[in-house]
Amino acid sequence: MFETIIDAINTFLYNKLLIVILIGSGIYFTVRTRFPQVRLFKNACSAVMEKPEGDESVSSFQALMVSTASRVGTGNIVGVSSAICIGGVGSVFWMWIISLFGMLTKCVEVTLAQYYRIKGKDGVFYGGPMYYIEQGMGRKWKPLAIFFAITIIVGGLGTAAFVQPFAMSNAMNNAFHIPTWIIVVIAALICGTVLIGGVTGIGRFCERVTPVMCVIYIITVLGIILTHINQVPQAIATIFTHAFTPLSATGGLAGSTVAMTLKQGAARGTFSNEAGCGTSPITHATAITPHPFKEGMYGSFEVFIDTLVVCTMTALAIICSGPEIWQSGLKDVALTQSAFASTYGNLGPIIVSVCLCLFAFSTMVGWEINYESAFFYIFPKASGSNAAKLLIRLIWLVPGFISLGKTPELVWTVVDIVSGFWCIPNAIALLFLSGTFMKVFNDYQEKYM
Repeated sequence: MFETIIDAINTFLYNKLLIVILIGSGIYFTVRTRFPQVRLFKNACSAVMEKPEGDESVSSFQALMVSTASRVGTGNIVGVSSAICIGGVGSVFWMWIISLFGMLTKCVEVTLAQYYRIKGKDGVFYGGPMYYIEQGMGRKWKPLAIFFAITIIVGGLGTAAFVQPFAMSNAMNNAFHIPTWIIVVIAALICGTVLIGGVTGIGRFCERVTPVMCVIYIITVLGIILTHINQVPQAIATIFTHAFTPLSATGGLAGSTVAMTLKQGAARGTFSNEAGCGTSPITHATAITPHPFKEGMYGSFEVFIDTLVVCTMTALAIICSGPEIWQSGLKDVALTQSAFASTYGNLGPIIVSVCLCLFAFSTMVGWEINYESAFFYIFPKASGSNAAKLLIRLIWLVPGFISLGKTPELVWTVVDIVSGFWCIPNAIALLFLSGTFMKVFNDYQEKYM
């Protein structure tokens, strides 16, 4: 009964509501601003190396790395393979669509987060949907802001503090037969050590780790793609074909409908880059930047890296490895490990496991900023208490232990639902404050273009 209700909620969110919200708002802002995710892409790339103004501040690059670390996680490895084995290869096309327009949606929400942010009692900047809902839409909308903050707290404990240790422990158990509880304990100890440094400590950690982990994964995935380079055109054609054509059951693959393909692409794309969810703006609001829209471009760049680069490469590696791989019926991380093994032999599963652990751990660390910011929005006086910070950071480490022994299907379904709920209040705010965003956008064009 419980699983039936969960599945019904999940189907409604991703087959109907979120498709309209995410793609609709992305198209609206893209048309209104004349496709800046393409026109201004070079500007975003050239600005990512700017330095922070002071030792205690977070630079735009650090904010980008923290936010990218939060996004580039299990969704890029396990999420893509999950979408393919459940929704078919055509789900990758819908991930692209969600991400293309999501680049602008992310830009809008990050810009608004910078514009409406406040400085807390601890000297740290706080921002995000809860702040631009209350300040931009008025205090009568504060219940909506509080609802969003609650979804971030609950959702963060589910998507980052629960799922990431789950993915790490299972990957290392598959590759090295290490008991899952040992990996969870190690992750909790290291994560707890990083969190002691607060926002700036997380920023410094992610600034060093995120580029390295992305390069390692991209190089190894590129090796698979280059090994099967003659299969790439056919793989891309297959993605487009099955985006609109049902996939019949073949081999170990259960088959899929177009609706299922669309649902999986939307769900996995949303979980991976979180464009329109309102989560990244919380991190980007902490950055020191000369103009709110400039920070918005960093958000847009983040979606590009996460889904249009990393997720696409994972998908191509799986599909190019041959139908005997992606139609095998393998699920979760096992499908990606099988694709890597086709090129790297016994070393393949080890590479995937190590990369997955790095990705999952960076998400676990980086996402804590969102969770902490949401908590201090609801309880602002607690932001100046070191005891309160210690308590909520300790709570962050608990869900990993609860994840032990859970099934992948239940985990991903719950994650989809939680990820979907926080999109709703954020979408309302983005459309309500579209005039404010356009004012900031036009100001940027006058000053910098």
